[in-house]
Amino acid sequence: MGTTNNTIKSYRDLIVWNKSMNLVVDIYEISKSFPKDELFALTSQIRRSSVSIPSNIAEGSKRGTRKDYRNFIRIANGSTAELLTQLEIDYKLKYIDQDQPLRNI
Repeated sequence: MGTTNNTIKSYRDLIVWNKSMNLVVDIYEISKSFPKDELFALTSQIRRSSVSIPSNIAEGSKRGTRKDYRNFIRIANGSTAELLTQLEIDYKLKYIDQDQPLRNI
């Protein structure tokens, strides 16, 4: 029987990092249709919080200690909650449909 090597060599090998990168693409696509007067408000905020998720996963993986890595995962998790809150605001303002798919995750 052959063996498989499932060793994670980089944050790029993490499923969560790849899915969060896809989420960023979806958020940028969705936010393109937001009103222009939201460019420096909700549009900017929703994009920054989505970018923060994979960024913190990547940064934490390179910090060198498990403690640091766990802390950055907690920060990424916090950014996820921030993003979900912003999506709820966008829904309430009718900028997005509640059923609008996030296609890439």
